[in-house]
Amino acid sequence: MSAASFAAPATLFDLSEFEHRALFEGVALAWEALGARLVAYMDARAARRLDGTVEPGAFVQGPVLLAPGATIEAGAYVRGPAILGPGTVVRHGAYLRGYVLAGRDCIIGHDTEAKGAVFFDRSSAGHFAYVGDSILGNRVNLGAGTKLANFRMFPGNVRVTRPGGEPLDTGLEKLGALLGDDVGLGCNAVTAPGTIVGRGSRVYSLASVRGTIPPGVRVALRQPLDVRPLGEP
Repeated sequence: MSAASFAAPATLFDLSEFEHRALFEGVALAWEALGARLVAYMDARAARRLDGTVEPGAFVQGPVLLAPGATIEAGAYVRGPAILGPGTVVRHGAYLRGYVLAGRDCIIGHDTEAKGAVFFDRSSAGHFAYVGDSILGNRVNLGAGTKLANFRMFPGNVRVTRPGGEPLDTGLEKLGALLGDDVGLGCNAVTAPGTIVGRGSRVYSLASVRGTIPPGVRVALRQPLDVRPLGEP
């Protein structure tokens, strides 16, 4: 694998069926599709057109392109620009705060917050998740309480880690996670800014991960449990 191909869009995602694959044309490193490029792409395409269902009690502001068959449930807050594909559901209590692009049959669920993010087809952040400046590949699933952190604790650009361990400056102050196709994160998992998870990998509940996780592996937090009879010190 070349120095850059570990983060190439085609390495992480199947783009062939994604309606918005033009976003990735000419992109060498997947995170380059975010930030200014995502803003320009969506500004040129988003419009106030609500062809799907907006339930009474939902708040929709600005250019929101809601495809036929998509739904924004009561109690959701969607601030455009947003593009929400056919069959996508924004559930009660979700907060979309600009530049969220979702393909077909996605779920942005209760108390999930998303901004500056791309959801490939059938990806899901169903409950209490944070998805900031991130890309979720096809059929990605985030367990309840998953957080994709996008901002460093200390000032400076976010860096990703090459497979050999060398850091690579992205030039971005904010970058969450790049999750390849069929990745699953368990409940309350957390990714550090600039985390990349290869296709098909699983991150188990409560794990905190960073760097580049290869495809087809599992990542689990193992900790001892102290189990003893009640009343025993």
